[in-house]
Amino acid sequence: MRGLVVLVTLACFATAQHQALIDYLERRLLAIEDRISLWHEQTTRYASELRELKQQMVSQLENLDKEKEALRMNLDGVGTRVDRVERELDYLETQNGAQPCVDVDDKLIEQQVTLVKEKQRTKYSKLSDCSDMISSIKAMKILKRVGGPKGMWSKDTSRGSGKVYIFNGTDDDTIHEFSSVQDFTRSLGMSQSKTLKLPTAWKGTGHVVYNNHAYYINQAEEVMVVKYDMKNNSVTDSAVFPVQDHVPVYGLTPETVMDLAVDEEGLWAIYATRQNRHISLAKMDANSLDIEQMWDTNCPRENAEAAFVICGTLYVVYNTKQPGRSRVQCVFDVNDMVTNEDAPLVYFPKRYGAHSSLKYNPQEQLLYAWDDGYQILYKLIMKKKLEI
Repeated sequence: MRGLVVLVTLACFATAQHQALIDYLERRLLAIEDRISLWHEQTTRYASELRELKQQMVSQLENLDKEKEALRMNLDGVGTRVDRVERELDYLETQNGAQPCVDVDDKLIEQQVTLVKEKQRTKYSKLSDCSDMISSIKAMKILKRVGGPKGMWSKDTSRGSGKVYIFNGTDDDTIHEFSSVQDFTRSLGMSQSKTLKLPTAWKGTGHVVYNNHAYYINQAEEVMVVKYDMKNNSVTDSAVFPVQDHVPVYGLTPETVMDLAVDEEGLWAIYATRQNRHISLAKMDANSLDIEQMWDTNCPRENAEAAFVICGTLYVVYNTKQPGRSRVQCVFDVNDMVTNEDAPLVYFPKRYGAHSSLKYNPQEQLLYAWDDGYQILYKLIMKKKLEI
């Protein structure tokens, strides 16, 4: 009997120790599980923070790359401008010699001025054999109405190109390209166009498309002419127009601070300054964007709505007092072959609002006009300047 009691006592003791061991192991397992859970939470948090840090680093690297590219472009632009300024200074030094220290006879000065004018006239008469001028407007054709009240549309003025380009508005960076005038007229709005994204926005309506390049005006602190390659979708050159105190060139189109034009002789710039109440004209090199020569005309800015150039003659269109009519009221010929007194009166047919742009195509002898959102073609009748 005593032995049985002893065995029972030992069994109970063993059971108590076993239970204590089990309890101890359970506590240890729970502690380990808590530590594993904590470690898992910390690992997840660290991984999330690492991903966020990686995204921030990638974003900062992309911004640094963009800033690097912008800085490189700015440096290239500064280098180009410095080179151009150096060339212009060299040119001015060659043109403006040292002032004499003796009195010069007035007749001698007049002879020298006349000689310079004769040289300039000879220079531009040798550029081409073009001697046409407008006699009248033969016909007007309204093709379509698309876009806002102001804009510009034109063909590429180079030979063999039938593409049509639409610059809608006065402040945008997207050009719409159509393969032909027919495709443009058949398209519902801009639906069939190919879009070209410019690196900077244009200002005004003074753009031209010439030899597969778009020439447009970008205005920030300075007025800049940008040359954009339509085939390669890249800027090939840009130049700050070397005139200070620009004002809108046309009194009725204040968004256009400068107007570009193309004729049989190449690229022209039509502009105005605060010091001169009249419109000025400059011949530009289409390849380098250098200024070849400048003229101050007698054409006032007031009531002017648009202008174009044909064979070296500037035609400025003004809004008349008659409703729905505008006319060429001022001409300026760089070769002095045509004057306002000699030029015929050219009236435009009835229109909707005012011309925000008039672009001459020398291959077709057509004017591409934008009038209150309407795209219009004017067929011109030409005559020789010598017939005046």
